[in-house]
Amino acid sequence: MLSDTIFNITTFDAFEETALKVFAFQFENNPVYRSFCDLLYKHPSDVKQLEDIPFLPISFFKTHKITTETSNAEIIFTSSGTTSSATSKHHVADLNIYKKSYLKAFEHFYGNIEDYIILGLLPSYLERDGSSLIYMVNDLIEKSNDSRSGFYLNQLDELTELLIALDTTTSKKILLIGVSFALLNLIEKHQFSLNNTIIMETGGMKGRREHWNRTQVHTYLKERWNNPKVLSEYGMTELLGQAYTRGGEIFYGNAAFKPMVRDLGDPLRTLPHGQGALNIIDLANIDSCCFIATEDLVRVEEGDAFEILGRLDHAALRGCSLMTA
Repeated sequence: MLSDTIFNITTFDAFEETALKVFAFQFENNPVYRSFCDLLYKHPSDVKQLEDIPFLPISFFKTHKITTETSNAEIIFTSSGTTSSATSKHHVADLNIYKKSYLKAFEHFYGNIEDYIILGLLPSYLERDGSSLIYMVNDLIEKSNDSRSGFYLNQLDELTELLIALDTTTSKKILLIGVSFALLNLIEKHQFSLNNTIIMETGGMKGRREHWNRTQVHTYLKERWNNPKVLSEYGMTELLGQAYTRGGEIFYGNAAFKPMVRDLGDPLRTLPHGQGALNIIDLANIDSCCFIATEDLVRVEEGDAFEILGRLDHAALRGCSLMTA
């Protein structure tokens, strides 16, 4: 099965060969993606390299059922949204592929999950159904095989006591996975000095408090937490893959995850690296669409490391309007 091999790809040639096979498969089996490619006059015979592949605008997950499967999905992940905005829906036919994706990535970046106590501070996600992030963190909590792992909603005092106690009484690593606004709320209520705790922020400021960029959030957390290790996770409802930082601003994906650059002046032109909008190949999306044009601004380096610079504004989105024609 493809899912048994995509997370073990080690060379660019192997990745490109696999991606081209997946493109041909999804062209034939995903009706929405096929229609999109037809509009662009892009057929498998026209696609010889990664840069030739059409990338589906991520907004299509809000308006269409993006799937290669005719049967019912095993689970449908949904994005957060307001009453005035549509939410994305990701129809996942095989949850085992998602599990392999995040478990392989965690193992690659951080080692054995059983070496960790996993604490989740994700109130905005816990308060709704269908979050892929909650599904992932809940599984990591279970696989940590430690009764002290768990979620925290509004119990900031209880979480504070646990963090302080664990930092000096356990040989395990403590990983606090939190949405940005909740981590800032916690640190404004309690100041810490922790040496054995890793913070992983997952973004999430919109509508909760004054917007800060990632650098501002990390700087503030490091100062108030007495310079802990602060990491970031990059993921979204429409993807089954994740990318992580290693302590700075640069993200790295797993073997099945490749960032590319979309030219802002020509949204149908994809480059392997440079600065522009972010296109992602996520081979874990085999049952939906592996080729996603996001709304993030990015700089992609050689070697597939990338830095998020911001979001496309309305003017840039209008410049990409051909993509949603």
